[in-house]
Amino acid sequence: MSLKIKQQREYKFIEEGEGEVLLLLHGLFGALSNWEAAVNFFKHNCKVVIPLLPIYDMPLKQAGLDGLVKFLEDFVRLRGLSAVTAIGNSLGGHVGLIYTLRNPDNVKRLVLTGSSGLFENSLGGSFPKRGSYEYVKEKVEYTFYNPNTANKELVDEVFETTKSIPKCLRIVAIAKSAQRHNMAKDITTIQKPTLLIWGLNDTITPPMVGYEFNRLIPNSQLRFIDNCCHAPMMEHPDKFNKILSDYIEENEYDS
Repeated sequence: MSLKIKQQREYKFIEEGEGEVLLLLHGLFGALSNWEAAVNFFKHNCKVVIPLLPIYDMPLKQAGLDGLVKFLEDFVRLRGLSAVTAIGNSLGGHVGLIYTLRNPDNVKRLVLTGSSGLFENSLGGSFPKRGSYEYVKEKVEYTFYNPNTANKELVDEVFETTKSIPKCLRIVAIAKSAQRHNMAKDITTIQKPTLLIWGLNDTITPPMVGYEFNRLIPNSQLRFIDNCCHAPMMEHPDKFNKILSDYIEENEYDS
């Protein structure tokens, strides 16, 4: 990864560019590198910020959505970020939804891609199989339409994570927290302009989930990317960036 990781107090993050703030939130097995193409595209016109969510090392009693949202609130406050466009993939979308509901005055727009919060098929909720590289490789490939997108570096990173019992315990706790926290009733109150970018071939949060988010969130637009699964910003970065860029331009003055 060519992006430079910064640190302030206990927070590790990427911050590139100046201007309107794009706050990018990764998923359960995600990493800062998942957003590399988006950072390189948007940093010329925006301030792009990605906090490393403490999924693997937060206190086990706090390992859940509430703990992650509090971490995000503290990070945003520390960095003095305002009027953010919150952009979340998978679990990051779930965190972004809760953050938006709790901090509506600090969110300009919301963007969800393959977000949890309504329904998902995942390996979360069961203990990730430790010690089996092929099992981990199969699960990582499952998140992409083209399994070759799951390169060796990405599989190795997830495999190393699942070798740690403490990390696995936190992954399971957070996944179960997300599965319990259905947001169907809450998200009907979101008034912020919301963009939904979905993989047409998503096997984890299938297209019906995108349609349901679109139905429940009043001021939302849904865009699909074909031949794409659960991480559009990685699998089709050019299409993802174009959809997002056009949306920001069209909704420039919304608040």
